[in-house]
Amino acid sequence: MEIIKTSGLTKFYGKARGIQGVDLAVEQGDFFGFIGPNGAGKSTTIRTLLGLIRPSSGSAEIFGKDVMKHREEILADLGYLPSEAAFYRNMRVGELLRFSAALRKKDCAREAEALCERLRLDKNRRIRELSLGNRKKAAIVCALQHRPDLCILDEPTSGLDPLIQREFFRILEERAGEGATIFLSSHVLSEVQRHCRRAAVIREGRVIACDRVEALGRANARRVVLRGTETLPELPEIKDAQRLPEGVSFLYGGDVNRLLDALAAMRLTDISITEPDLEEIFMHYYEKEDRQ
Repeated sequence: MEIIKTSGLTKFYGKARGIQGVDLAVEQGDFFGFIGPNGAGKSTTIRTLLGLIRPSSGSAEIFGKDVMKHREEILADLGYLPSEAAFYRNMRVGELLRFSAALRKKDCAREAEALCERLRLDKNRRIRELSLGNRKKAAIVCALQHRPDLCILDEPTSGLDPLIQREFFRILEERAGEGATIFLSSHVLSEVQRHCRRAAVIREGRVIACDRVEALGRANARRVVLRGTETLPELPEIKDAQRLPEGVSFLYGGDVNRLLDALAAMRLTDISITEPDLEEIFMHYYEKEDRQ
């Protein structure tokens, strides 16, 4: 079942571009990454999915329901974490969590307690006393304490220390294992590569790639490291060349036989050819889009 489905989703702010022609399909139980730099259109897409802004054209459905016609019904089974959350400053954390649960007419006390313990969040502190990281923890608990069927998370780890980030992703993986769908918007590519099963790459409001994470990493590009030389092969497909101690490194997206022919004429002490990480692939897709 497709939990999220968009078709030609477009949003313009006057003449300014928001998103254009976004097609997405996210299956139930998927851990889906939405990758792009700041300003690429990630938050606009999410706000449109939530029914917070009306699309200029195209359609969006969640749980098979139109996001504008069935907004309240959809939001009842959805947990949303904005990139920046604002709360009543004089509330204590515990009061905030109870208030959030009451808005949904649910008793979330047991789940809230468990999440606060795992994220090391003090429920007795006032919001105005919290650091950025602790405010983000409070927002996470608000988003997850009612155990939603769909979690939409916009840049969720900013402000969290590495240990809490690790625990946060453990929680998300547990939820996905129980059948919940996770939609994670991020510009931290290592997060997506480590945790997501499928991902879409967005640039300037358009989705330019969407596939399984491991398939995105096989975008006809390889990281090549040569030892014993400071000379690069004379091939036009070489990108991101770097000097190394006793060698060179580069990203290669051309015909592998041409690469091997070029390397056969060189004197080397060692060579490695590996799949690049997702950050390198991300740049590969952007450069490919520029050439089109």
